[in-house]
Amino acid sequence: MIKVRFAPSPTGYIHIGNARIALFNWLYAQACNGTFVLRYDDTDVERSKQEYIDGIMVDLEWLSIRPDEIHYQSKRFSRYNEVTETLKQRGLLYPCYETAEELNRRRKIQLSRKLPPVYNRDALKLTQEDKRNFESQGRKPHWRFLLPNFENDPFQTKRTEIHWDDLVKGKQLIDLASISDPVLIREDGSYLYTLPSVVDDIDMAITHVIRGDDHITNTGAQIAIFKALGVKPPTLGHINLLTTISGKGLSKRNNDLSVRSLRQEGYESMVVQCLSVLTGTSQNVQIYPNQAALLEHFDLQNTSKSAAKFDSVDLLSLNSHFVHELTYEDVKERLEKLSIDGEKVEEFWNAIRNNIDKVNDAALWWTIIHGDMHDGQNFKAISPEDHAFVRQSIDLLPKGVLNNESWQVWATALKEKTGRKGKALFMPLRQALTGMEYGPEMGKLLQLLGREKVVNRLTV
Repeated sequence: MIKVRFAPSPTGYIHIGNARIALFNWLYAQACNGTFVLRYDDTDVERSKQEYIDGIMVDLEWLSIRPDEIHYQSKRFSRYNEVTETLKQRGLLYPCYETAEELNRRRKIQLSRKLPPVYNRDALKLTQEDKRNFESQGRKPHWRFLLPNFENDPFQTKRTEIHWDDLVKGKQLIDLASISDPVLIREDGSYLYTLPSVVDDIDMAITHVIRGDDHITNTGAQIAIFKALGVKPPTLGHINLLTTISGKGLSKRNNDLSVRSLRQEGYESMVVQCLSVLTGTSQNVQIYPNQAALLEHFDLQNTSKSAAKFDSVDLLSLNSHFVHELTYEDVKERLEKLSIDGEKVEEFWNAIRNNIDKVNDAALWWTIIHGDMHDGQNFKAISPEDHAFVRQSIDLLPKGVLNNESWQVWATALKEKTGRKGKALFMPLRQALTGMEYGPEMGKLLQLLGREKVVNRLTV
């Protein structure tokens, strides 16, 4: 059975790029009747926070992602330690004592000589006395995994090709001789991403790893670790990353387009889902009514090779179109949470939905319709030359209950009486009635307001 995982680090709220990875995995699992695992990569105990763990779960629920399993790396340190000892005993994990400054200086020298900045494995030459001397100076080792890119002498590397058939990018190749032995454990004893990820994928029987293509460079090393542990690596798929429209990468630390902020700002879940999944694919971005419909159009093979630029302008535009199609039943509960209830709520929604970008915007129009705006307070938005026209309009207002047809009767009478037409006719009235220069059709507006409010708001 296919089993995928989404492994966020709870050091911040997830952004739209993280949501893209989560959705690709979730939709792939749904399409294959597989299992979706949520794994919190919280080995960074200092920066990982419960508020982010809770926030990620809320965000995933909003995206209609429901994990089948939930795991925490912080609860599995004993397992990682066990594997670490095995690798040490086999000579595949070795201690290094260089400082970051020393490594950076060595790297610059290699680049200046037009050599690849690959670690030279000097630490393998250290004697026990050398190690004691370093530790007496207060240095603690970081630990590197010895890549299998040599025959007998680790200082005589040879071309060692790692191949995999990527679900998205097709046949891929990395030469292990072209990369450094990866650091798996920091000086303070904490684990970097690589080893816990491999161990978890093995123990949790992950069959498919779908992630951002920024991980391609470390795939060769990870495959080597899988093989060192005697396990066939999972099937891999690397999708293009979302960037801002300027090409800048997204960052949790900068709260760039966080799912939390998009949700709180009133964007629709399906708009965020469709835009994050379909951007950077060969398919046109369109908003489907639900996730089942999106799933029907989901295909990893349609993912493009270049970066996918996420335009927040598109987000607002697509959200508007989506909201305009929502029925009263679709939004009834949400309107109640906005304190929009009572009589004529369905009529109200049908009248204003084409004039808002987000469902939350309905609260403004509810206030406009039901607020106390008598005694001409809105005339400040009307040009002085329009005051007489607005006063005159009261006398020509149709008698009886105002309905959707009342506007046409009223407009015709005003045109005949004053000679005004078009914007010169309706704009002063709209401003007097709502204080806005846009809004529902005038006929629907009159019906929502009722005669008493209309007269009060037209009275100077």
